Amino acid sequence: MSKLVVVWLEALVRGQVDPSWWVSGVWEGRPIREFLERRDIAATFRFLHARGISYGAIAGLVGVSANRAAEIAKGVRQVTAYDVLERIAVGLRIPRAVMGLGQDRETSARASRLADRRTGTVASSPRRRESPGDEASAPISALTRLRIELDDALASSSVAPLQLDLIEESASEHMRVYPSVPPTVMLSRLVGECTEIRILSRRRQPAAVQARLSGIAALLATMCADALMRLGDVVEARMWYRTAIHAADDSSETRLRVLVRAQSAMLPYYFGDPQQTVSLTEAALAVSAAPSSSSALAAAGRARALARLGAADEARAAIAEACKLFDHVGDDDSDTAFRFPRKRLLFYLSGASTWLGDTSQAIQVQDEALRLYGASPSVPIDPALIALDRSMCLVRDHRSAEAAVSALDAVAALPEAQRAEIVLTRVTDVISAIPARHRGSEVAALTDYVRACRERGRTLASGTPVLDP
Repeated sequence: MSKLVVVWLEALVRGQVDPSWWVSGVWEGRPIREFLERRDIAATFRFLHARGISYGAIAGLVGVSANRAAEIAKGVRQVTAYDVLERIAVGLRIPRAVMGLGQDRETSARASRLADRRTGTVASSPRRRESPGDEASAPISALTRLRIELDDALASSSVAPLQLDLIEESASEHMRVYPSVPPTVMLSRLVGECTEIRILSRRRQPAAVQARLSGIAALLATMCADALMRLGDVVEARMWYRTAIHAADDSSETRLRVLVRAQSAMLPYYFGDPQQTVSLTEAALAVSAAPSSSSALAAAGRARALARLGAADEARAAIAEACKLFDHVGDDDSDTAFRFPRKRLLFYLSGASTWLGDTSQAIQVQDEALRLYGASPSVPIDPALIALDRSMCLVRDHRSAEAAVSALDAVAALPEAQRAEIVLTRVTDVISAIPARHRGSEVAALTDYVRACRERGRTLASGTPVLDP
């Protein structure tokens, strides 16, 4: 597992901290150097946050959770441990000397003892007279020391049950809010959690603990992948889905293994070859013969991809299979990430019916889906994509102007931070489906609006990062 989670979201925050800040920066009217010399980490974190770096990003750089970084900044937690201060100095590119972190006697002694152990040498000490029993007792004493050190190693490597429970609760909270949070904000929040799992997974853990850590890693990696997919970063999303699959397999949790494969199949559906979606969903279904809500998701994804490929008979058979699976194992209504309630099934069936050209059936499915999502949905992107399916139906019914207007309305209704590339790409599909001879002023307005949204997205990406609300 340690090799599977080495690269997390550090790339999102690398390079944001300018080392010159620690020389010339000012905080609350005084040089920031004064705060560093006092090892005032709370002021240091607030100083960085004021410069547009979220607490999640700070957490990722120094190897703590986002919640802990926020608590440190608020003064709820104090940082006094030498190794944590060292980690902060390294992660934030603060000169060690400024914080008084040069090697002291204790650190030098520890380094010397470590070097002695590695080379097999022992520091010289006054020799004592050996007693007759010393020679016989020496192996026993060595075994006793070895046993004690082994016990210490096992104890230090094991994660306390309460700590593991808290990590799982934190991951569950991220899944609860994920569908309603803009992808850029969500990625910044996941930095600290991913870092903590990485640190724990690099240490030897008991098998049961490692399996739980791997399961959490799989869910966090899948959220990262999905957020990157929404932003249109196909290469990184693909790599994160790969990490999620590896972690899920390491967890040995069958439902999770199905889930991450089914989720990864969505990437080529939106940004690649739908035939790959078919292959990936079939691989997900092949993981286990036991049906689950994750297998219902995989079946629905397969049906939608087959419809987009124009395999009408296979798609209709796949739709029937997905509905049958859902009736047996579908989730109750929930907005939590990776759950598969009826409204999400209808979301997939909306796409399938639209691509099949069954516009009357598609509109009925869309009406029911939008009713279940509600007038003020906490999952804004799904209803927007359903509305864009409706626009595609209007194109197929030769109502191009209405299609363009409805597509623009679907995007404009989203909060600005949610007008992600996954939505804009679907709008582009609508525009491409309209015959050139029918592209009037409404289509021109839609094209300009999409261009403006993308330009605005690039401006936000290159400017001040989106901060946690």
